[in-house]
Amino acid sequence: MSKQFDKQFKENAVQYYLSHKELGLKKCAENLGISRNALRNWVSAASDNSGEVPTRGAGNYASDQAKEIAMLKKELRDTKDALEILKKAIGILGK
Repeated sequence: MSKQFDKQFKENAVQYYLSHKELGLKKCAENLGISRNALRNWVSAASDNSGEVPTRGAGNYASDQAKEIAMLKKELRDTKDALEILKKAIGILGK
């Protein structure tokens, strides 16, 4: 599972790279403890969005209601998956 970094960390990482370009992308990423691809993506996104790194995730809902709906959908999906696993287990053990 990949690590999740907040917006502030991403923007600080981009600023670090921009102020230490002489180190190169790979060395800057190593110093920050992140992958070169992640840093490259953040730098690219920041250049496309006037220095701001867009983020996705739990903090980007239009309202509390939208956040709750997303959480309930995830819970429903997880419950359906668990039910399917239980049905398969009953089928296997019932033989």
